[in-house]
Amino acid sequence: MTAIGWVQIVLFFAVVLALTKPLGAYMFRVFEGERQPLPRVFGRIERFTYRLCGVDPAQGQTWPVYAFSLLAFSFLGVLVTYGIERLQHVLPLNPQHLAAVEPALAFNTAASFTTNTNWQAYVPETTVSYLTQMAGLAWHNFTSAAAGIAVALVIARGLTRKAGPLAGKTIGNFWVDLVRSTIYVLLPISFFYALFLVSQGVLQNLLPYREVTTLEGVKQVLAMGPVASQEAIKMLGTNGGGFFNANSAHPFENPTPLSNFVQMVSIFAIPSALTWTYGRMARDQRQGWALWAAMAVLCIAGVVTLYWAEAHDNPALHGLAQLQQGCGNFEGKETRFGLSASALFATVTTDASCGAVNAMHDSFTPLGGLVPLLNIQLGEVIFGGVGAGMYGMLIFVVLTVFIAGLMVGRTPEYLGKKIEAREMKLAMLYVLIFPLLILSFTAWALVVPYGVSSLNNAGPHGLSEILYAFSSGAGNNGSAFAGLNANTPFYNLALAADMLVGRFLMMIPAIAMAGSMVDKKVTPAGPGTFPTNGSLFVGLLVSVVLIVGALTFFPALSLGPVVEHFAAGAGRVF
Repeated sequence: MTAIGWVQIVLFFAVVLALTKPLGAYMFRVFEGERQPLPRVFGRIERFTYRLCGVDPAQGQTWPVYAFSLLAFSFLGVLVTYGIERLQHVLPLNPQHLAAVEPALAFNTAASFTTNTNWQAYVPETTVSYLTQMAGLAWHNFTSAAAGIAVALVIARGLTRKAGPLAGKTIGNFWVDLVRSTIYVLLPISFFYALFLVSQGVLQNLLPYREVTTLEGVKQVLAMGPVASQEAIKMLGTNGGGFFNANSAHPFENPTPLSNFVQMVSIFAIPSALTWTYGRMARDQRQGWALWAAMAVLCIAGVVTLYWAEAHDNPALHGLAQLQQGCGNFEGKETRFGLSASALFATVTTDASCGAVNAMHDSFTPLGGLVPLLNIQLGEVIFGGVGAGMYGMLIFVVLTVFIAGLMVGRTPEYLGKKIEAREMKLAMLYVLIFPLLILSFTAWALVVPYGVSSLNNAGPHGLSEILYAFSSGAGNNGSAFAGLNANTPFYNLALAADMLVGRFLMMIPAIAMAGSMVDKKVTPAGPGTFPTNGSLFVGLLVSVVLIVGALTFFPALSLGPVVEHFAAGAGRVF
């Protein structure tokens, strides 16, 4: 653990904090302002899109209509992407003449990118064509991120809007939120972001792969492709995945320390800014900063723990006389990034459900690997995916307010609105779906031959690999622990179901809660009102997030990375 390593970590949080207010203010103007930015440019594109799609932007939607619009749009996206993958061998922009993607893998990939998971059970540069990358996968990088922002806005409106003639009827318009997220936020930032990546050395072309001869006289094939355009939205939209199999460890995808730093910042940029947007919507900026503080506390704790774990020698290698340790655990890491940047990247990407990696989590120490796994299992609420982190954290806010109300014997209220039985049922449905998916699928995979036959490791590390896969799928993260061959019929179909249910059956309760809360009358704060914008509430919120995650997943984590840590210290390696 070095001074320069700590400087990188501090600088990262300082830059994220500096971006929070200006980007948050911009998004508030886009979604809630009376006049959107650059109306002569973006406004014309927006209005043309509405006319093309037959959308009336002035018409609001009730929560069932909003949810149906989201599901219908996403279902169509799965079908289109599946069709492109299955037909890519006869479609243009396939200079490598790659074959059609087999059905189970194509369905897994279509479900993965539709749900903002971007789980990849294949080698991208040898499996999917340029057209599939651009028209199928990169398209979903935009639309799935926009859908997440839309749901975050919906629950924010439900909690912050005051009752009125139309409040009980509408919570916004899905098509408006989707279009504005894409046109005003994701597209313009991604355009300039992609140009920056090209300046750093990231590829952007449609050339066939090149065969070169190295200085040693060995022939090597170098993959080409439109990398920068997909890399930009992959990070900004917290999609994850990679144009290359090595992901953000590949020099054509993440070539310099500066590109690595900017990629990490871009992962947190929109999720962090949404907390400021929420504060404006609540007409109390401290409400937004309270959410930001809770997320930052959990994130910093993860970074410190992971950096500490990886800065120590690997306990599995103790006792080997021929091996001299002392520089930390560098297995599976890019030396051009080092331990601190690898630990920070791993924490950020699993906090934000991004899934991009610049180091292999499977090679971390047992306690180091525990951090990314736990980050996902906490519900991806530590800044979280674009939009998903906000609506997930607001669900935990409702739970926290309810618990606080029980402790003082008062009817719980949040922003002056009473939290009643319906809201608690929806919140518990949201919270229980997540562990049910992960633990059920993991248990299934562990007791059947076709589940364990793909493992490269036995014992607790093998358990961690399977547990991580289904946690990543349900949390729509997309990163992999590696060591598990997930490109089998069982894992392709099981993980596809895991991702779809983890995305949409958790979005629906959040949207329903917005519909339940939006028409409630606001009660003025009184002497007994529990404040939700101070340090006491931040501490309670962090505790609830940790307790829910710890109580649910602690037994499984104890049998995985925790057992592996103590076993490695005792000289037993799995």
